[in-house]
Amino acid sequence: MNDTTFSPDSVVAAARATDGLADFGDDSYRQPLEKLLWSLEHEAQLNDIGRQVLRQRMVDILATRLRVQYFFQRFPEINDEQITAPLFIVGLPRTGTTMLHRTIAADHRMYAPLWYEVRYPSPAPDWDFTAAGDGRIALAQAEMAAMLAANPDLLAIHPMDALGPDEDIMLLEQSFYSFNTQAYAHIPGFDSWIEAQDHTPGYRYFRRLLQFLQWQKKRTGQQGERWTLKAPHHLHYMDLVFKVFPDAKVVQSHRDPLETLPSLTSLIAGVWGIYSDVADPLEVGRQWSRKFARGMQHTMAVREQVGEARFLDLWFEDTVSQPLAEIQKVYDFLGMELTPEAREEMARWQDFNRRELRPSHDYTLAQYGFTEEGLKQQFRTYRERFTRQ
Repeated sequence: MNDTTFSPDSVVAAARATDGLADFGDDSYRQPLEKLLWSLEHEAQLNDIGRQVLRQRMVDILATRLRVQYFFQRFPEINDEQITAPLFIVGLPRTGTTMLHRTIAADHRMYAPLWYEVRYPSPAPDWDFTAAGDGRIALAQAEMAAMLAANPDLLAIHPMDALGPDEDIMLLEQSFYSFNTQAYAHIPGFDSWIEAQDHTPGYRYFRRLLQFLQWQKKRTGQQGERWTLKAPHHLHYMDLVFKVFPDAKVVQSHRDPLETLPSLTSLIAGVWGIYSDVADPLEVGRQWSRKFARGMQHTMAVREQVGEARFLDLWFEDTVSQPLAEIQKVYDFLGMELTPEAREEMARWQDFNRRELRPSHDYTLAQYGFTEEGLKQQFRTYRERFTRQ
């Protein structure tokens, strides 16, 4: 019978048994791991699938940490990889950040984290440095297929491709300093605890993983000039983006929260419903509207501190109606030429990824306990500055 307990010792032992590795490096992961496992055991009300999948996810993360430590010890030159002037694309979820990120990532001069890379940042210890036969790809494809089989509506909400560029929040999850697990289950104790912590260890480990992925990409023949990264999560910790990546550039995408929050909530509620039979969509709405209202206030405060020159503002309706014109603004902001080759690569990707090829996504405010006036008040300061009336 498979072990589905969330005891720290059990999960750590399973991770060490994966490859026979034992060294996790520093122990910054340990306290958030223990807090998270407690909440998964005592608060999440997981069904059998949820217990199996989320426990294995914890094991996978720890096994990855062991592999990362192994590779850094075996190849200390990974520490010399320079993460130069990375581009961070941020905004409330459902503001066009995914389209921006994936279109820009089509430029071969950009490094971008792929879904299988953020889910499994390290290959197996015996990796032969060729793309062929990388076992992570099959694992990622199988996991994504299982998620879509459990809830086919997810594809209507967010384009999913195991080999495509995706959010880097799963890299932050590798340190347990992120809100990613909260998107899978209701774990209020961990959520409250992690919000009160200093997330610097998480962002420093995130940078370490980018060094590792950059080194891997170079070993397989890729050459890029800078990273293009994307995650709404960075809104909550914009100060740490600039602390850990002092030369970072930030593109912030804007859209009225009345249009974005219900869509985000429907995505998370759909995932909660896979892993718990008592998932409450109203609780999803309460939790995530509060989190992103808080995160947006934080980013607005950081903008005042560091100066507006570090940010470029784009609006969802412009990104949708004239994507390459908006991307030209991004390249001007970065001081890079938008070459004819890059334009061709981007146009080809956009033609392949037309929104109408995916199912429609339907939801209402009331499904998640929202009212128009309530969201207007919750995001009042942001809407006054960035929402086009």
